[in-house]
Amino acid sequence: MSTTANTRTRTPVQIAAVVVSAVFLLVGVLGFIPGVTTHYDQLSFAGHDSMAMLLGLFMVSVLHNIVHLLFGIVGLAAARTARGARLFLIIGGAVYLVLWLYGLLIDHGSDANFVPVNTADNWLHLVLGVGMIALGLLAARAGRHVSGPQAARGPGLG
Repeated sequence: MSTTANTRTRTPVQIAAVVVSAVFLLVGVLGFIPGVTTHYDQLSFAGHDSMAMLLGLFMVSVLHNIVHLLFGIVGLAAARTARGARLFLIIGGAVYLVLWLYGLLIDHGSDANFVPVNTADNWLHLVLGVGMIALGLLAARAGRHVSGPQAARGPGLG
């Protein structure tokens, strides 16, 4: 029995989703490591009073780290199919754009900042949101293969 018959090729959008998911998992784990997370002794479950800073820059809490881990797990599960990977990247990107707006609109010193976020987080959330949506759209487009009857009609007509 040939192993190539059992090997499944991942599409570009699936690869992108796996990479993004792996980064979320890595960030979630790093948020629990003293030294990588400064002021680790001030890590709280949630809220703006958590002064723990991933890489000395991004505010984190136990909840924030768990959300990163869950996002990574969901992304890996979604990446099993091209459609799931695309949806993970686009919907996940939209979630991060909402989180960016949330971070802009709330008072960072208030109880509304339960995630918690700071200015560095806000900019990262904007980049993640735009980047994930772009990956979801562009990588899905790059993975489309034209074959069979569609090839006779020409690109983009099917």
